Amino acid sequence: MIGTKVENIGNTSQLLVLKYHALAAALAAAAVLLWVSVPFHAAEPLPAQISDEAFWKMVTDLSEPDGSFKWENFVSNELSYQYVLPRLVRTVQPGGAYLGVGPEQNFTYIAALKPKIAFIIDIRRQNMIELLMYKSLFELADTRADFLSMLFARKRPEGLADRSTPEELFTAFARVSSDGDLQKQNTQAIKDLLTKKHGFALRSADLSGNSSIEYVYSVFVQNGPSLDYSIGGAGSGGGNPSFEALMKIDDGFGTKWSFLANEENYRFVRDMERKNIIVPLVGDFAGPKTIRGIGQYLKNHQAVVNTFYVSNVETYLFRESMAGDFYNNVATLPLESSSTFIRTDIRPEGDISIYLNKGFKFIPTFSSIPGLVEEFKAGRVNKEEDLRKLSQ
Repeated sequence: MIGTKVENIGNTSQLLVLKYHALAAALAAAAVLLWVSVPFHAAEPLPAQISDEAFWKMVTDLSEPDGSFKWENFVSNELSYQYVLPRLVRTVQPGGAYLGVGPEQNFTYIAALKPKIAFIIDIRRQNMIELLMYKSLFELADTRADFLSMLFARKRPEGLADRSTPEELFTAFARVSSDGDLQKQNTQAIKDLLTKKHGFALRSADLSGNSSIEYVYSVFVQNGPSLDYSIGGAGSGGGNPSFEALMKIDDGFGTKWSFLANEENYRFVRDMERKNIIVPLVGDFAGPKTIRGIGQYLKNHQAVVNTFYVSNVETYLFRESMAGDFYNNVATLPLESSSTFIRTDIRPEGDISIYLNKGFKFIPTFSSIPGLVEEFKAGRVNKEEDLRKLSQ
């Protein structure tokens, strides 16, 4: 579950605040147009690889100010997230751009849908830091076993191979304890890769402190494969799936799609990370800069958004009367007829017995992005319930 930023007007004059925000939005939009028009002025296809300098410029120039949410969201809490994939892989065209929110579930969607570039947006800078930690581990680890060894600071068990199943991987690592020396070694390797090899100008607070790479990595090491959404304060309701469960679940038909399901999935994401074409951003879905900037970048590169995973962000946007700002942002994205939203719901319409029988709290649905934009412009999307009429 992902949140969005809430503006606090306080005792300031309503009129002055509205004028201020209108001016700020106009300036931010102008900055986006200036940013995309200078380095990316000529229309050309999406690059197969992005330089370190261009990657970091995108991260810094397209990001918005750090926001907050009441929970830390180290891992997803959507155990049913793969259930939309059998249908999506038949309807969504590969290539183009993937947009998403939150942490690791994006890697599974990327591995399955195979975009040429991905942008992962979250209101919290800590999520961007976590994704940069993941980027480092993907670049440093050639195989899934090596990746898990680094992620949890546990020595790689004997007997694991490229053909090992997720069950075999996690069973083997369950027999190994975390290693303090390995944690220190890996922490430094992650920092060195980002700051020395790539030359990313991370802030001092990004490297050590309460929301830093050091802190996020320590959470993974201390909790191991049992890490779940409750870590960081989101314990209400219980039943949160662990990282291990998220990697081992299938799509309801026996196919496992997670990015750790097999070496092919892992290598696809690893290669994108090594080419700097998974771009983590700090952004407010209703903000004036990030989504519009991505849209302009894609237009300048003759690309479209194929998939946009929004989790349940729209729930929070409707609560704060900010959904219209989000849909106006989405309307600026380059789309095609098959462009698709993936969202999470707790009360979808239609037959949900397959989910209820498995005890899932959250149910994935999808809908046409251009179809929703059209319905919004026609004034027929005014509350969260209206989305359910468009979802499949």
